[in-house]
Amino acid sequence: MSFWPVFFVSLASVGYETALIRYFAVATWSEYGYWVISIVMAGFALSGVMLALWRDRFARNGERLLAMLPPILVVAATLGFHFVTINPFNPLQLQNATTWTSQLWNIAGYYAALLPFFFLAGLFISLSFVLNARRVGLVYAFDMTGAAAGTAGILLAMFFVHAFFLVPLLLLPLAVAASLYPCRWRMRSTVLAVLALLAGAALLVFDNQARINEFKPVYAPLHTRNARVVARVLSPRGDYVLLDDFTERLDTDVSNNAGLLRIPGPPRSFGLYRDGTRIAALPFPPGPPADYASSALDALPYQLVAQPNVLLIGASGGFRIAEVLAQGAAHAHVLEPEPVLLNALRRGMGPSPRWHADPRTVLSGTSPLAAVRSSQRYDVIDISSDFLDAAEANVTAFSVEAIAGYLRALTPTGIVSLPVSIRDFPVYALRVLATTRAALLREGVSDPGAHVVVYRSAWSVRVLLSRDAWSAARIAAVRKFCDDRSFDVSWYPGIDVGTARAGIYNDLPAVSFTTGEMAAVSPDDSIADEAGAVLAGRPSASSASFNLTPITLDRPYFYAVLRLDQLGTLLRRLEVLPQAEIGALVNLAVLAQAAVIALVVMAAGFTSPTKREASVESQSEPTVSAQGEGPTARELPRHALPSPVSRARVVLYFPALGLGFLFIEIALIEHATLWLNSRTSGFALVLTGMLFFSGLGSLTGDRLAAPHRHRRWLTLACLAVLLWCAVEIVGVQPAMLAALHWPWPLRWVLVLAVLAPVSLALGLPFPLGLACLGQNSSTLPWAWGLNGAFSVVASPMANLIAREWGLNRLLLCAAAMYAVALTFYPAKRRPLRR
Repeated sequence: MSFWPVFFVSLASVGYETALIRYFAVATWSEYGYWVISIVMAGFALSGVMLALWRDRFARNGERLLAMLPPILVVAATLGFHFVTINPFNPLQLQNATTWTSQLWNIAGYYAALLPFFFLAGLFISLSFVLNARRVGLVYAFDMTGAAAGTAGILLAMFFVHAFFLVPLLLLPLAVAASLYPCRWRMRSTVLAVLALLAGAALLVFDNQARINEFKPVYAPLHTRNARVVARVLSPRGDYVLLDDFTERLDTDVSNNAGLLRIPGPPRSFGLYRDGTRIAALPFPPGPPADYASSALDALPYQLVAQPNVLLIGASGGFRIAEVLAQGAAHAHVLEPEPVLLNALRRGMGPSPRWHADPRTVLSGTSPLAAVRSSQRYDVIDISSDFLDAAEANVTAFSVEAIAGYLRALTPTGIVSLPVSIRDFPVYALRVLATTRAALLREGVSDPGAHVVVYRSAWSVRVLLSRDAWSAARIAAVRKFCDDRSFDVSWYPGIDVGTARAGIYNDLPAVSFTTGEMAAVSPDDSIADEAGAVLAGRPSASSASFNLTPITLDRPYFYAVLRLDQLGTLLRRLEVLPQAEIGALVNLAVLAQAAVIALVVMAAGFTSPTKREASVESQSEPTVSAQGEGPTARELPRHALPSPVSRARVVLYFPALGLGFLFIEIALIEHATLWLNSRTSGFALVLTGMLFFSGLGSLTGDRLAAPHRHRRWLTLACLAVLLWCAVEIVGVQPAMLAALHWPWPLRWVLVLAVLAPVSLALGLPFPLGLACLGQNSSTLPWAWGLNGAFSVVASPMANLIAREWGLNRLLLCAAAMYAVALTFYPAKRRPLRR
């Protein structure tokens, strides 16, 4: 038979999954894309269970089913997405104790809408395995390469098509799959698929109900009077909208005394939103003003260092460049790694002008980690306050390794200025202090607290670091700057917290996270209360309630202060949790439901009818045509089911493969994000590359591995994975840091060179395992279901392992899974005697 229908169904399935993740990112929040992944793999797993329990019935009608499933998939994809767009799910109500129950029904609605498509897609692929048990390697190769094509194709389409209109594109490959299946029902299937395609495209294009939900930050300004979208950029990174409305201003902290000092406030601006979240302000013509600069919170370093040579990390649409120059910078090397923001600086965006050429400035898209590895030395290294949230990859600028690099790149009297927003949680400031402490210790500083100053407004904190201990003269200048502008100094060497508390300008009382009650009497500065203990490495009991582990390249997660071992408290305080912290709880929820699904799939393999367990081979083997087609008879042979011992091997082998593959994939995505300085590029390249090279590995194994050598090939593949994991753990970080300054195309080649060998090896164990079950096709779909079920478990589990213990330990877990697979390979057994 032709395996191209498998290719196109797999293409459409993975493309549909990716399109749904983008839909959720734009319409709600990207964290809920985890649920999409769980629905995908749950549908695949359940299709395997269904096929395992009623294998003979499906096999007898296999040819007809494979012919008719593509048009049914077109209908399921159309209706599924339509019902998703009209679902009134509201994540904010899910965090409210009085409204969360109704949102559970809306989540169930997502399952009801999407599960049929992924169940039917999984049924098509798993039935293709059953009917072609002799060529599982070839089927798997078409499956994986189709998935790679689906990922690459839908990501390319995102440059031209809005996220709300991606799904109609994926109806076409399903119709193509119907036209390619060689059987007597092909014409009927093709006609039905084309009719369903036309009707579905009409519904999803002309009656598309997708909307940005009202809780997204862009919703309110977009619906103010006379608001208008003046520019738009589509890309896999997101849907960028430049908005002109009367509420848009530069979001910066200026002194409460600005009016008394006759200094104007933040100027009006355009608002740049990505997927509904504001990431920057862009200036009106002729360019960004800077007359407010001396009253801003981030102005202090320029009062302490005259005419500095500055490394400015994040341009804030050009406003920070204007501020730095207005405060006397002799030269500014400006880093803007976010491509859309960099392009706006260089070429402008809509009516917002480009940054005017200035001999004192140099614009670059280089990552901060790469910039500080040069021989250049700076008097001030300043990170803009909006830099962290401008792109997911920017979190690496706040890691121990990056801060240590900043310290090495300073002149002897230089200053590093790190921003922290405390609008949601003041505890983020403490985690940054813990990270700076680790960086100072790494650079040989024995007393980190002597090299740190912390000052703040009501909404933001600035942490200043120096290579030398802060002198009394500089501390006096810091205090005067803050007193003149009504800012508070939360830490400097020798501070008397009790005395400082009496002169607080911006009250920040400590609030118990457990009870929600104030833990101190106002006026108070909760950061000042804890800063000394954190810098000394002895956090108090109240701050120890949070995860203050330093941010590193091995654990590159800024918004991860919640301790998951205090789940009861987190659920009680759900309504006050920052949106950025919700992802971990979503992962936990998905993991819990995935574990239930996995147990159901496991149990299904042990509950097959006893009549089949005693059955023997009663029919001849299916014939294979000269063209290589699989069985086309109405009956497939029955063989003995595995013994309980063999079942144990199946139930260990295939779940281990599902867990190990995803663990490696997620670790590689994080590493590629750092290499390429882009989460989207890292995700796209790793996912496409791993799927393609895994399919190529499966195809190679199918062509070269004789059945009696399957175990040898499996051993070689698993040992290759184990060796690769060891090399990745030991050598990846030095290689990444050494290559960060390479041109972008070379870094892409480097990523492919790293993932290709392991992906080729990863493409072998799964089809080799299925091949040894080929004489028992009722076990084959169960194995497919097990792999899918534990892939549901793997995604949230991998994210949680990386968050709590780091990427290196995640790779150790992956290596352990492939060691399990090597140990419990379910080798082929002889059938029962008559």
